[in-house]
Amino acid sequence: MEKQTAFFWDERCFWHAGGNYVLTAPVGGLVQPPAAGGLPESPETKRRFKNLIDVTGLSAELACGTAPAATREDLLRVHPASYLDAFKAKSDAGGGELGLRTPFGPGAYEIAGLSTGLVIGAVEAVLKGNVANAYALSRPPGHHCLPNHPNGFCLFNNIAVAIHAARAAGLAERFAVLDWDVHHGNGTEAIFYEDPDVLTISLHQERNYPLDTGGAADRGKGAGEGANLNIPLPPGGGHDLYLHAMERWVEPALMAFRPDIIIVACGFDASGVDPLSRMLAGSETFRLMARHTLEMAASLCEGRVAMAHEGGYSELHVPFCGHAVLEEMAGSGIEAADPLLARISGQQPSQALNSLYRTYLDSQMLA
Repeated sequence: MEKQTAFFWDERCFWHAGGNYVLTAPVGGLVQPPAAGGLPESPETKRRFKNLIDVTGLSAELACGTAPAATREDLLRVHPASYLDAFKAKSDAGGGELGLRTPFGPGAYEIAGLSTGLVIGAVEAVLKGNVANAYALSRPPGHHCLPNHPNGFCLFNNIAVAIHAARAAGLAERFAVLDWDVHHGNGTEAIFYEDPDVLTISLHQERNYPLDTGGAADRGKGAGEGANLNIPLPPGGGHDLYLHAMERWVEPALMAFRPDIIIVACGFDASGVDPLSRMLAGSETFRLMARHTLEMAASLCEGRVAMAHEGGYSELHVPFCGHAVLEEMAGSGIEAADPLLARISGQQPSQALNSLYRTYLDSQMLA
C-alpha cells in the first residue's frame, strides 16, 4: 500500500546537547547545576515520540527516513556567512553559546544542519508529490532564530531555510507558515516580514516568549504588509480557545492567501502540563488543529502540508500529542490512549470563561 505520510527523523538529532541551564535560568550564583540535562529542550521528548509510534505500529504506516543535511548554500539564503563561521568555529572548539538561550556542545553545527535538512526534505517531498504530507522530527528547533542571532534553543531557522530551498528549486511560489508552538515565532516572522509571498501566522500564549514580540498589531511591512498574523492567546486558554482561533482567524487568512503549501511549526508546548507555558491544550486539541489544517489544505493546495517539530517539554505528554497529529496526517486507525486526556479535559475553562477568552482575543485582533 502506498504511504501518504513521510516521517523524517535521524538519531543524530537526539545527540544535540546544551548545558549550564536549569530550565531557562543560567547556572551560577545561587542557581545550582541540574542533576541531569539542564535545558527543557532535551532529546527525550522527541526520542519518546519516535519510540511511541514504533511501539504502536504507526511508524509502519509512514514512509520513515532521513534526509541530507542542509548545505552551506542552503543556509546562506537565510543566515550570513559571519554567523555560520562563528557558529562552526565555536562548535568545533567544543561548544558554548551564541545569541540568547542557545547553549550547545561539540558538533552542534552539523547536527543543526541535519535538523534543517530534515525540514527541507519534508517540504520537498510534499511539493514534488512523493507523499501527500510530511512530518520532520527536527531538533534543534528553529522558529526563534533570526538570521544572525540564535535564540530560544534555535540555532538555524529550519522552516525559513526550507522555504528558500524550495523557491530556489522552483517547487512553489506562495508559502503559508502556521506556527502553533506556544511561543511566538519571532524569527520566522522577522525573516519574512516584508515578503508578500510568505504568510506567517503565529498562534501563541500572549507575552510568554519573547516578551517583546508577537503583538496582534504587527502585520508585516512594505510589500509584506498584511502577510503576518499574530494571534496572542491569553494565559489559561484551552481547547475551545484554540479551535476558536483556528476557525475565526487562521482559516480566513489562509483562504484569502491561497498558498501552494502549508508548513506547520508544530510545537506541543501549549500542553496543559508543559513547564514553559500556562495554556491548557490537550492531545485532542492538537489532533483537531491538525485535522482542520489538512482540510483547509485539501481545498487550497491539493492537501500539501509539511510539519516541522518545534517545542514541547513534557516527556510524558509530547509523544501522545505527536501521535494524535500523525494519526490525522496518515489517516490511521492506530491510536495511543493519552493518559493525561481526562486530567487536562477536567481542567478546561468553564463555558462563561471560554466566552470571555474569545471576546478578549477577538477584541485584541480587531483593535
